[in-house]
Amino acid sequence: MAHTRKNQSGLSRAERRRFVDAVLKLKRSGRYDEFVRTHIDYYVSDGERTLRVAHMTPSFFPWHRRFLLEFERALQRVDAGVTVPYWDWTKDRTPAVSLWGADLMGGNGRPSDGQVTTGPFAYGSGHWTVKEGVTDGEYLTRNLGRAQDPMDLPTARDVAWAMEDSAYDAEPWDSTSEGGFRNRLEGWTSASGTERWRNHNRVHRWVGGHMLGGASVNDPVFWLHHAFVDLLWDRWQRRHPDSAPYLPERPPRLGEAQYRRIVARHEPMPPWDVRPDDLLEHKKLYRYGS
Repeated sequence: MAHTRKNQSGLSRAERRRFVDAVLKLKRSGRYDEFVRTHIDYYVSDGERTLRVAHMTPSFFPWHRRFLLEFERALQRVDAGVTVPYWDWTKDRTPAVSLWGADLMGGNGRPSDGQVTTGPFAYGSGHWTVKEGVTDGEYLTRNLGRAQDPMDLPTARDVAWAMEDSAYDAEPWDSTSEGGFRNRLEGWTSASGTERWRNHNRVHRWVGGHMLGGASVNDPVFWLHHAFVDLLWDRWQRRHPDSAPYLPERPPRLGEAQYRRIVARHEPMPPWDVRPDDLLEHKKLYRYGS
């Protein structure tokens, strides 16, 4: 039976506690850090001459859908009633919203070093030590809203701009693609300043700290952010039912720029033996609630 992923703003106190407790148990077991390491290993930029499946690539959505499912199943082995909530950052837009409360994600990092000192994932709680990272430091860091160079979270208008593109993705299938829903929502641009990042990428920048780069899974808000990204992909599919649900259909050929650097619709995405085509539908597994 399909379970329901809820908006974090509507979680009961008990649901918040159960979610946090399950995450902390995964952390104590070492399983959580395996997820961090997986994301680090597959955070490959399009400047590297190798296969990209997680970012700057058409498989951005299905790869993260499978990644979320793996995490959710791990949580449910701890507590069968737990699901991954989502964070609608077009509505819950400030550090004052309940998401950043002491009973869920905890608050901002302190000005001196960015260390999160409140909530269940604060280093001082003794339950959350960063073990897998791309920089030194054992404590979780954040810089909500970037006080030194302020920026806002994406708006509903920003999301609508991405959703209106009826093409799933477009050549050259990387961070420079100007058309296509995938990069409009993933958010790579050629702009400068705070406009350099849009939608998904802008949220990572707004949170700051560990949410910057490949080790972003160290901040548990990663999962709530990507659950909303997954929901937006679902909404795009329903809005454009006649569009190809995934592009490219065929693998790039020898001599083409993306040869062996991206996966086509029917090719497997590592580290799993699963294709984008296998992940275009999710309603038998989970649904989204309000």
